[in-house]
Amino acid sequence: MLSVHIEKKLAHFQLDVQFAVGNERIVLFGPSGSGKTTILNALAGIIHPDAGGISLNDTVFYEAKKRPLSIQKRRIGYLFQDFALFPHMKVEANILYGVKQKGMTSQSPLIQQLLSVMKIGHLLEKYPTQISGGEKQRVALARALATEPHLLLLDEPFSALDKETKAQCHEIVIELHQTWSIPVILVTHDLEEAQKLGDRILFMEKGKIVRQEVNTGQKERLHST
Repeated sequence: MLSVHIEKKLAHFQLDVQFAVGNERIVLFGPSGSGKTTILNALAGIIHPDAGGISLNDTVFYEAKKRPLSIQKRRIGYLFQDFALFPHMKVEANILYGVKQKGMTSQSPLIQQLLSVMKIGHLLEKYPTQISGGEKQRVALARALATEPHLLLLDEPFSALDKETKAQCHEIVIELHQTWSIPVILVTHDLEEAQKLGDRILFMEKGKIVRQEVNTGQKERLHST
């Protein structure tokens, strides 16, 4: 269980949110500038709250007046909007970047599973400049999951993709979540995407969660599979 309470003074408002996430997909939905990405960055340890607390199961990420847990120890996979692939590295090196200390190679069972699900095994020798936007998205997602995270954060990763590619990536996220059963938090301002991917949708305005909806359509789909 991920427990989140974040208070943070931002330029135009006070971010103050509190919520909990089980092994489900949560969508933070709202207009640009409402604090969604700030929440992801606080969870990842890129920034720190002014007050509150963040914990995942028995691991405390942040507690007021105590030293925050380092980014490296949080076991979080983070997929940024621009994918953040290293342009000078081939796809294989990008995927393996965060798991070298574990002795993983592209032949390791986990990496092979990710290559198969993402359908990117044929891209290993290419550079990011040589592949499409949808392929970059799948490579970046494989890199995030290769670290065997306990929490996956997705910051509008599909916004630049065409409709068909976006739909394919949505299905990949749903399939992987059903396999991994870890908390997933997705940021979007696309309501159709939120309704497709979220088990719950948290609606945000100016740093506050103004309402919450359980996605009944998503639940019905889950029970029918």
